[in-house]
Amino acid sequence: MSSNSEKPVPQAQLRVLQLKDGEHSNTTVYRLEKGWGLHFTLGPSLLGKKVHVFTNHPLSPDVAFDRGEYRELEWHLRSAARDDDTDVHVEIVCGMAGSFNFFFLYEGGGTILEPNGSGYFLVDPVLTVGAEKQPLPLDSIQCQTVLSKCMGKLSEWEARLQVAKESGYNMIHFTPVQGLGKSNSAYSIKDQLKLNPVYQSKGRKETLNDLGKIIQKMRNEWKILSICDIVLNHSANESPWLQAHPECAYNLVNAPHLRPAYLLDRALWHFTLEIIAGTWKAHGITQNDISREQLQRVGAVLNDCVIPKLKIEEFYILDVEKIVEEFRDKALDQGPNLSLFSPGLNLEIVQDPQYRRLQCGIDMELALKLFNREKNTVAQGEDRVVLCCAELRTQLMLLNRRAREVIDSHLKQAITCIIAGLEYFWLQDGGPKWKRVTKEDSISYQYFTHPGADTCLADDEALMDSKKAAFVMAHNGWVMNDDAMKNFAEPPSMVYLRRELIAWGDSVKLKYGQQPEDNPYLWKHMKEYVTETARIFHGVRLDNCHSTPIHVGEYVLDAARKIQPDLYVVAELFTCNEKTDNIFVNRFGISSLIREAMQAGDAHTLGATVHRYGGEPVGAFIQPPARPLTPCIAHAMLMDQTHDNPCPIKTRSVYDLLPNSALVSMSCCATGSTRGYDELVPYHVDVVKENRIFKSWSDASVDFACPSIGIKAGIIAGKKALNKLHQGLGAQGYNQVYVDQVDTNIISVTRHCYNTHKSVILVAHTAFQMPKKANETGHIPPLCVPGIVDEIILEARLVQKANGPVIEDKAFIAGLPDYVCEIRQHIQLKESDMVELSEEGERNLQVVDFSSFTPGSVIALKVSMNPSTTAAILQLRTALSQFGYRMRSYSGSRLTNKQGTDFRSIVQRMSLIDINRVLYRCDAEEKDDGKAFGAYEIPDKGPFVYCGLQGFISVLQDIRATNDLGHPLCENLRNGDWMPEYIAARLLVHPGTKELGKWFQQVFGFLQQIPRYLIPCYFDAIIYGAYTIILETIWSKMSEFVRTGSGFVKALALGSLQMCGQTKNAPLPALSPNLLAPKPPCCINAETGRKEQACATLAAGLPHFSHGIMRSWGRDTFIALPGLLLIPGRFQEARYIILAYAQCLRHGLIPNLLGGGTHARFNCRDAVWWWLQCIQEYCRIVPNGHTILKDLVSRLYPTDDSLAEEAGFCEQPLEDVIHEALQKHYQGQQFTERNAGHSIDENMRWEGFENCIGVDETTGFVFGGNVHNCGTWMDKMGSSEVSGNRGKPATPRDGSAVELVGLSKSALRWLIKMHEKGFYPYDTLNKVVDGKVQKMSYKKWDCLIQENFEKHFWISVTPNPKLEEAPQLINKRGIYKDSYKATLAWADYQLRCNFPIAMVVAPELFSPENAWIALNAAEKVLLGPLGMKTLDPSDWAYRGNYDNSNNSGDPSVAHGFNYHNGPEWVWPVGYFLRAMLHFASRVSDAEASSKTVALLKSVLSIHYEEIQRSPWRGLPELTNEKGAYCKDSSPTQAWSMSTILEVMFDLHNKG
Repeated sequence: MSSNSEKPVPQAQLRVLQLKDGEHSNTTVYRLEKGWGLHFTLGPSLLGKKVHVFTNHPLSPDVAFDRGEYRELEWHLRSAARDDDTDVHVEIVCGMAGSFNFFFLYEGGGTILEPNGSGYFLVDPVLTVGAEKQPLPLDSIQCQTVLSKCMGKLSEWEARLQVAKESGYNMIHFTPVQGLGKSNSAYSIKDQLKLNPVYQSKGRKETLNDLGKIIQKMRNEWKILSICDIVLNHSANESPWLQAHPECAYNLVNAPHLRPAYLLDRALWHFTLEIIAGTWKAHGITQNDISREQLQRVGAVLNDCVIPKLKIEEFYILDVEKIVEEFRDKALDQGPNLSLFSPGLNLEIVQDPQYRRLQCGIDMELALKLFNREKNTVAQGEDRVVLCCAELRTQLMLLNRRAREVIDSHLKQAITCIIAGLEYFWLQDGGPKWKRVTKEDSISYQYFTHPGADTCLADDEALMDSKKAAFVMAHNGWVMNDDAMKNFAEPPSMVYLRRELIAWGDSVKLKYGQQPEDNPYLWKHMKEYVTETARIFHGVRLDNCHSTPIHVGEYVLDAARKIQPDLYVVAELFTCNEKTDNIFVNRFGISSLIREAMQAGDAHTLGATVHRYGGEPVGAFIQPPARPLTPCIAHAMLMDQTHDNPCPIKTRSVYDLLPNSALVSMSCCATGSTRGYDELVPYHVDVVKENRIFKSWSDASVDFACPSIGIKAGIIAGKKALNKLHQGLGAQGYNQVYVDQVDTNIISVTRHCYNTHKSVILVAHTAFQMPKKANETGHIPPLCVPGIVDEIILEARLVQKANGPVIEDKAFIAGLPDYVCEIRQHIQLKESDMVELSEEGERNLQVVDFSSFTPGSVIALKVSMNPSTTAAILQLRTALSQFGYRMRSYSGSRLTNKQGTDFRSIVQRMSLIDINRVLYRCDAEEKDDGKAFGAYEIPDKGPFVYCGLQGFISVLQDIRATNDLGHPLCENLRNGDWMPEYIAARLLVHPGTKELGKWFQQVFGFLQQIPRYLIPCYFDAIIYGAYTIILETIWSKMSEFVRTGSGFVKALALGSLQMCGQTKNAPLPALSPNLLAPKPPCCINAETGRKEQACATLAAGLPHFSHGIMRSWGRDTFIALPGLLLIPGRFQEARYIILAYAQCLRHGLIPNLLGGGTHARFNCRDAVWWWLQCIQEYCRIVPNGHTILKDLVSRLYPTDDSLAEEAGFCEQPLEDVIHEALQKHYQGQQFTERNAGHSIDENMRWEGFENCIGVDETTGFVFGGNVHNCGTWMDKMGSSEVSGNRGKPATPRDGSAVELVGLSKSALRWLIKMHEKGFYPYDTLNKVVDGKVQKMSYKKWDCLIQENFEKHFWISVTPNPKLEEAPQLINKRGIYKDSYKATLAWADYQLRCNFPIAMVVAPELFSPENAWIALNAAEKVLLGPLGMKTLDPSDWAYRGNYDNSNNSGDPSVAHGFNYHNGPEWVWPVGYFLRAMLHFASRVSDAEASSKTVALLKSVLSIHYEEIQRSPWRGLPELTNEKGAYCKDSSPTQAWSMSTILEVMFDLHNKG
């Protein structure tokens, strides 16, 4: 391994791949281009781990590629967020073509050999043609296959290759050009290093170098590239080098497991000879009887006579008596085995590695252990051994029987395969229908070469043990439905014995081994062969790729790419499994996979094929240059016919050749054909049997009998036009494709260019069967053209001019002479012979009727937008250019935005409160405005989660990545303008967003003028671009921590925008009119005309707690405020909310529910302490934050009993209000909540409305509440009549709740320091007791809490009855109590998630070692995937799943009674992690800090994933047990977002 730093380089195109623990994407194809950047980022499962990423992609193109040389990539941080793995990446700049591997591992995880994740990425080669090296895009390739052996003398090649040039091809695929074997099969190569001698002219000795000169001329002058087959799996039987090096093939010496198969093969050959000789006539089998009855007789004779006499099973079974005798001798020598019997040990046959008859063995040591035992029935000695031998003999005979059964099943399969093969060759339609049994047409394929005369089976078997055995070589072939990842010639495969191989009898299978050292000559020879091919040609085609050993293919292709760095690699794969195909694509770096149009059985399937292999859908979304790397299918070369396909004139009809080619040419990928197709050759040009040669090109008019052809032959003229069209479409960016099945036989294909919005529409009338009425059009639905037809690029059809007999040319490969391709090019619509303009359709539409469109017809139309549409799109692109899109005019010039419409400046002038309206606001918030708006709803789909842009973005983000233009949102956009009009209209009605609404209104006006199919992509671009600018503006208005923070930090900070907004029916009470600047914002009340304050409030959660009295909760607000307002730097909004709640102080408490102040409820004990904690955080974070203590507070309730007063009536500085809150607690308060009864709480009993608070002067602990109410955040009140829990609080938590003790200690500590600094005037509290004034200083109160906390809250790990008040109630040790002196004493001892809160706000209360023990217990017991369990699962009251609709009779869960008795809440996770982070550095464990940071990252990774995945882009209120979704939870909750952001803030500042 080597580790190199790679400097980040900004890329025009960047792809990002998120790594996931355990993900090995070896079967996934990722394609990239040279010059692109590739970033790897950490997925949630890897956050917190020290991940090392390695790749074998070289650092630069100057460094040679070595597949085994890996370098470690360096991590880069995109933000200033320290210890935040969510924003780190490693980078690769794609500098060379090929296939590259990456893998990663993390410390304590995987190894180099077994990494934690891995995969491949492909970098496409850059192909060029001509002397000027003009680029040839892969999607512009049109390749013609030529059988090299049919090209004649090399001196004649140019004239024959000119046919491809004049037909418009830009690539030629040559079958192997090397010397061929005796069969003359194009793929049976005899000498891989020499040019086929048949190409040599008399008196000349051309070499591969001479061929190379032709190839280079074609590239430089004709602009045609060339590729050639490489055949790696086999070589011709006659290969001279195999005679010198027989070890290079599978033979009976290096592959002795093939010996039984060879013997069977010879028996079948002798059977064939015997049939020819008439030996089996008595059994009814004769040479000339080719019938189904003879098939049955052949099968019977094979089963009953031929195969049994071979005794094949003897190669796999034991010589029982021989083994028993050996056992007997050893047993007598050793004596009985006295060791204990080991169960599970079984005796098995050990296969003889040389596969000799009856030479298999067993594990004798194991046999002695199992069978050489004491026998109770006889004495020791020979009698015992006799019994042992008998037992062993029985077992060996059983093993033999099993082995025979296995071999018998293989041989029966062999017979089945033989008969199936004969049925095809003799009887099946489509088969050759042999007439008689001959040596050439034998009973079965020959699987092996036989180096000797055909004498008898005995001689054949003797040969297996002779020197000639090395020359008994196995033929190659293919196995139907075989596993391409396994070598069928290697054990344990039984393919050769089972006769499942379709053998190629002219070639033998090559045996490479696993590395060059296993077969040095073969590896060297084949490497030289491939590199020589790469030197001459520009690419290679991997023949029989699916059978190529992967390590061999990698080896030779790596060598080839050193010669030809931009090697174009094409392959055919028949694995029948796309994932397996992808393994080969990835490992070999295959540029294009051959796909066959001839595989389509009808027009629909053909259309689907064109659609599948390339291109985006028409109207595809505009993708940003930096985006996720998404899997793709392997790039295709779609062939109208391959040289392996049967003749399409026979399988379809002659009329189908032109439309088939036309449809292939419209595919957005490489295309290809085979020489002979365009010439209408009416037979299969067979790679084995064909010996005629191709005709040459002539510009002169020629007839059928000439040895040359011209433009009028077959469909050459049509193919030339189609090839030109295909190359142009690929080069000019027509990469969007739409395929329409017009009717059963007619397909329309549209290629669209996004840059120009021009289209080419091709319509083809296929003819999969010979048409009954070839000259009739029939009814064809009209073609609706979205735009204006500029011209007809081509219209062509095949016409039969004569009907003479097919004349077979004995010398040349010739096509049908009676058919002519009629073609007209570049004509106007009115000049067409095939179509006519029916009528002007609706706007942006022309309707074209088919007047004469017979089977075999093709027409291609060039279509552009009308002028008004063009102008509208130009306006849209101008608007989009300011979002960073690289927009250009139709002429190609860069577009810039006009002055006065700068979107960014409009947004910059808006406040964050205004932007809340632009981006967010749930349905209830919107309706609260009374402007007649709610969330946008798509029929049958439901409403979006937000009314603002985020609602649309959440949906668009998913459909953009996959170009899901069939999504209901896209359908809604195409059907009408309702969605854009909604977006603009809701912004126009508010002063703060009106300017932006006008901008959208103007831009969407242009959107209405473009074709409906383009609206989704432009709508998305507008929304996404606007959204991006708005986010940038939001973050620019926030603190440096957020501005420079990671993506996770920024996503959490957006919670500030989600939750903080202005609502009509949930206002803050009016602040003091004398408040010092900056004063709160104001607006004019549209109903009263009066000026009113317009302060924002924090929603507790969306959508459940978004409006009315349920929006503003005291505790929720002040738990969330530090993270959502202070950390993001929204100090003024925080200030106004703090002061507004201060105005409502009553009984020493701030409201639980604000209710605008005048309808506040004072029924919680904790909100005031969270409020004080928030003021403390304000003073700490805000510059000169202590000045808030002097801010004036207009007391809404000057006394506890007064009615609500107007703002300004009674004013106090905030510091006085704070002191009063403490004073009231010290004095103690008991009161009945105002308006007590069902009007304010329909479920609470009367006792629950009785409230009390106070301070225990012996401990300093604040206390309060009773068993009938629930005054902390765990505030669920039972409401089920059926179960009887109505009016019963699920979690009263009266007494001294642990977090309130911590919060009060935090407040006292802070106020003492503020007093000492002179910022706060108070330091003493007083009350009257028995007529006397009693005082207590803040410091004394602080000390009391400090002295008593551990004593009364810690439950020690070791029992100590003397110090434990109620040891019988302890359920778990090593934790902190949840409360102290609760009415229900057992409740104190419950393990809940509240004590970490006290640890964060008042860490000084805790012994670090005790704290660490308790936190570890909480991690183990309470921490869930996303939230923290609210109760220990071992507690009797634990119920983990919250269902508010449960109306059962179970009181523990009815109506969601278990809200806080198990379900996993998210916000406590923040305090737990912060506590871990604090105490990790204060315990003796040296690794605690690093482990804790890793834990934080691991835990937070789930939150990061959740916030990205949620359409609300938030964190939920809670989950059910084990992180399960909870339908009754708020999908985004203020304090969930806030406390997790506080963790990130602490993590950032920990250093």
